Amino acid sequence: MKTTCLTAVAALAACLALPALGADNLDARRLTSSMGEMASEFVAPGAERAEPETLRFEPWQMIDEMFTRDDVVYLMRHGPTDWSKLDVKDVAPDDCKNQRVLSPQGRVDMVNLGILMAHNEITPGQVVVSEWCRNQQTLDALLEGIASVNPDKAAHLRDTAITDSGVNLLLSLRGAPDVTALRERIATWDGGEGDGPLLIISHFTNIEELTTFTVYEGEALVLDPTRDSRVVGYFRLRSASPDVGHFNIDTDTIE
Repeated sequence: MKTTCLTAVAALAACLALPALGADNLDARRLTSSMGEMASEFVAPGAERAEPETLRFEPWQMIDEMFTRDDVVYLMRHGPTDWSKLDVKDVAPDDCKNQRVLSPQGRVDMVNLGILMAHNEITPGQVVVSEWCRNQQTLDALLEGIASVNPDKAAHLRDTAITDSGVNLLLSLRGAPDVTALRERIATWDGGEGDGPLLIISHFTNIEELTTFTVYEGEALVLDPTRDSRVVGYFRLRSASPDVGHFNIDTDTIE
């Protein structure tokens, strides 16, 4: 009978002949010189995904900095959306019927991201989220995934989550006029109560304006406030891909 590699660090070490690098509580394996991967046997069914999800991150060399410190910030874009339905001009952030929202697959993806984060003990200690429906849906799906692994943590995050117009879609109706409030929130994060990083669920435009990085839907940059909020890495689902709205994609090739 063929032996397969499990996700636990000890099993990976045995199957792949790799040492258990990084934090002891991370089920991580090294894919390339710079990329790592985390998995979980608890990942939910993947809907259209042929294989179970994993969490990809870079750089491997920063694994401890990214995932064992409470005083970093996860600056995340909302999950994958249905681009067949665009925002109506001047739509209000809480008008879900007239704006782009998570696709069914996007919701499954964010549940799986929550599971992977919770299983590998990299859940946030505080969440700040935009008022927009797709961001609120992203938070709901993440918490559903986290709750399947750690229900107490999910309940705490739901009770303490902050909805902040300062991270709303930049320059939109009732949106953030600039990234000053976002920059200040990141710069002043000091680890809070010491039970996890700060997670901010914002938008492509805000993140690009603040960091100059272009991020996929559901991708999170890891920022270090102690280093002038420098981006030290990122994590996202293995299945994450460019969207038609913000990346140069030939839509005729999209199925």
